[in-house]
Amino acid sequence: MKKLLILSMLLFGMIHSFAQDNFDISTLRIGPFTVFMKDKAAEAFTKSKLVVYDGPNEYNKGNKVNYNGEIVEIIIMEIWDDEGKKANGYQIYSLSTKSKKFRTKSGMGVGSTKDELIDAYRNYPNFSVNQMWDEKTEKLSTSKSSFVLTDNDAGTYLSFTMINNVVTEVNVHMSEGC
Repeated sequence: MKKLLILSMLLFGMIHSFAQDNFDISTLRIGPFTVFMKDKAAEAFTKSKLVVYDGPNEYNKGNKVNYNGEIVEIIIMEIWDDEGKKANGYQIYSLSTKSKKFRTKSGMGVGSTKDELIDAYRNYPNFSVNQMWDEKTEKLSTSKSSFVLTDNDAGTYLSFTMINNVVTEVNVHMSEGC
């Protein structure tokens, strides 16, 4: 009986560990959502219909979805082929979160500092740190900046928005190329 109890506890522990939440961030994902993911697959996680982004006037009108108690903003766009023609369907264009739960494999996310980002990614092949534009003063901000990892293979960016050198938001989005 004791062996059966131990075996069932181990089995329950294994099942529980497989069912844990996904709070990973990479150059392709935030949690279970990935850039390029088709809208129907994303809707399976959100359990709701996602609204399609429809132009520059709606840029800040992403889908704010609740993933296990944390908010992820998802922007869905039409799929275009390599010739600039509309393809069939919709996919995730960008993802963002202000949640402290989501982290990269290096442990970076909301609350990390600029120095921690530099230490974690100093050997990453393509990163930049940039001042951001302040809409109120219409000048470059003295307190707001971004730390960006460019993944040329995936065609994506992972950016950390910082205020006073502390990450306040994480964004993953497609590279539109030039």
